[in-house]
Amino acid sequence: MTSTPVDATATEQFLGHRELLFSVVYNMLGSVADTEDALQEVWLAWSARRDRPAAGPVENARAYLVRMAVNQALARRADLSRRRETYVGPWLPEPLITVEEDAAAAAERAESLSMAMLVVLETLSPLERAVFVLHEVFGYGHPEIAGILGRTPAAVRQLAARARRHVHARRPRRRAEPDVHARVTERFAEAALGGDLRALLEVLAPDVTLWTDGGGKGPATSLRPVHGRDQVAALFVSVAATLPGGGLDLRYRRVAGDPCALVFSGDSPLAVVVVELAPDGERISGIYSVTNPDKLAGIGSR
Repeated sequence: MTSTPVDATATEQFLGHRELLFSVVYNMLGSVADTEDALQEVWLAWSARRDRPAAGPVENARAYLVRMAVNQALARRADLSRRRETYVGPWLPEPLITVEEDAAAAAERAESLSMAMLVVLETLSPLERAVFVLHEVFGYGHPEIAGILGRTPAAVRQLAARARRHVHARRPRRRAEPDVHARVTERFAEAALGGDLRALLEVLAPDVTLWTDGGGKGPATSLRPVHGRDQVAALFVSVAATLPGGGLDLRYRRVAGDPCALVFSGDSPLAVVVVELAPDGERISGIYSVTNPDKLAGIGSR
């Protein structure tokens, strides 16, 4: 890992590593809003430290900032867990949307995990998740992670082994080819919005599961996961029958590198839908629909 030149200003150092810090914290929290709040705290602590001559120089700004960001994320996990206890219905990660104009930012945040993988990571302990993200996603070695977390390398190896076993037992199937994933996403979105039962049955796998996150504020097709092709297809057909004709607009973007469908009413986003493909690569095994307006607030009308 390279260090930032010692003569760079505190602002330049922070901004130079901000996308890395964002990706690390977002993968640990699954919330864009909480990630931005954590990075604000990191910036305040970093700038305050550099203003204190007695604090001494920082030889490796990148390593120091990552350690601050990880500890901020860990500190926020307890609050997030409390909020989840009273959350209405399933909780899904806040979608991190990218568009063509954001190609540079998308490349810098390419490490962000898929929606399906972030759901799996929610079942890990905070420390297991931190170790998994740092090691498996960003390539940090166990000794480096030990320094970041204030644990021994042996303890970090144990955390890594537990996290890896847990994720491998539950992890989503491998990502499909991007063009195939995009094509299936579009087929599903058009069939769902049009209430086309036959087309839905063709694109859904027999064991498909639907999660809808409305948070008690947005439209939710169900407060619990819905399992099975017939049940999921029937639910979308019934929802489509209640939609106003010609009032909704479908747009296609990407969430952390995966294709997604955005449903708009005018300039207001109503839902972000991400699908996970079955091993055959042509049918859908998982559907993640986020309709909580708090999680859609950062999505523009582009």
